[in-house]
Amino acid sequence: MMTVDGDTSTNDTVLLLANGVAGNPEVQAGSQGYAEFPRGIDFVTTELAKKIAADGEGASKFVEITVQRARTFAEAKTAAMAVAHSPLVKTAMYGQDANWGRVLCAVGYSGVDIDPEKLALWFGDLQLVKAGVPFDVNEARAAEILTKKEIRILVDLGQGDAEATVWTCDLTHGYVDINAHYRT
Repeated sequence: MMTVDGDTSTNDTVLLLANGVAGNPEVQAGSQGYAEFPRGIDFVTTELAKKIAADGEGASKFVEITVQRARTFAEAKTAAMAVAHSPLVKTAMYGQDANWGRVLCAVGYSGVDIDPEKLALWFGDLQLVKAGVPFDVNEARAAEILTKKEIRILVDLGQGDAEATVWTCDLTHGYVDINAHYRT
């Protein structure tokens, strides 16, 4: 799963077609190719999704958001996409502002029923929130993590065993410039 700004575009589309025109042998159930094909497709589409997110208009950072220990995959996905779509989270990543409240705010308004006292949050390997409260936040270390080109955000809902990851990018002045003058 990936998003740049929440809008859809034919330029951000990956299609897979199998029409037999190439004349290759059909992949049969039980064959070695049958087991390898889905792994190969998963690898290629995952890498393409990451590249689309990293190459977002004006992007300077690639952001991976994982929501774990949700009750269902749908809830994990909903919460992760809310964080990924949040302009406040995206601009905080660009501005290197370790404002963890923006991340938890997005999780809160996602519509997923959460227990705030079970929430945990990490930027990279730095835990920022434990059991719903700030956890010895080392602001200098948090800011250092946000200077990197690739940032990982982990939200732990503490309510189940489902997980979802979404890839996105930051929201920069470049994004505004590109889209403000798209036709002119």
